[in-house]
Amino acid sequence: MSTDAAPAQRDVYTHGHHESVLRSHRWRTAENSAAYLLPHLSAGQSLLDVGCGPGTVTIDLAQRLAPGEVVGVDTSAAVIEIARAAAKDADANVTFDVADAYQLPFASDSFDVVHAHQVLQHLTDPVAALREMRRVTRPGGIVAVRDADYDGMTWFPPSDGLDEWLALYHEVTQANGAEADAGRRLLSWVRDAGFDPAGIAPSAGVWCYATPEDRAWWAGLWADRSVASSFAAQAIEHGLADEVGLELLADAWREWGNQPDGWFTVLHGEVLARA
Repeated sequence: MSTDAAPAQRDVYTHGHHESVLRSHRWRTAENSAAYLLPHLSAGQSLLDVGCGPGTVTIDLAQRLAPGEVVGVDTSAAVIEIARAAAKDADANVTFDVADAYQLPFASDSFDVVHAHQVLQHLTDPVAALREMRRVTRPGGIVAVRDADYDGMTWFPPSDGLDEWLALYHEVTQANGAEADAGRRLLSWVRDAGFDPAGIAPSAGVWCYATPEDRAWWAGLWADRSVASSFAAQAIEHGLADEVGLELLADAWREWGNQPDGWFTVLHGEVLARA
């Protein structure tokens, strides 16, 4: 186990596991969420997916790596049950368990690849988590991390309501001790975690929502998140918003989603690091 001390502040998952959040997570695949990693994978490799959520990316990776061992871990027992059910339906050779990113229940040098998608942005000590990911990665193996960068998100047409949503999101994550603009910091965090700079490959990727179907989906889930997810509950708990204000944010998302020229991109930082 890692000897790093646990963070002083308890980690809080900003989004929670409301249906509107899982709706987003279930959309994710290896192709749309881990394309930067795929060229480095080969059948038979072992992989650990840290913060796997409902497991769609994990299952996709497992099918690509078969017959290699693939394990997904998450702190939520409820979401792990969802992932196990999805794996059974997909007939995928993957195991899902509850585990903490700071204390992974695996021996050192256990996996060829350790992957974490949209995880570090929610941690109070992402560098400690990266050290732990490195510990369980075999020498020469890969740690692959990808995180959104909220201040790098762009949209059209301009929207005062979405400006207010973004400001509130930053305020909530700051109150949680987390970093919404994680994408731009991944390279720095990986270096701070002790990876050899010669083995670090940084990059960036985007999700883009601009078709009528994609706009409706993205706007709808964020309208729901704005009033019903853990983000909404935390905004109220921290005294940063009230129910009326959150409803106005939801309205702003719906209004943007109805724009025929609406366009939204999510910027991600990506890093591959050799252990």
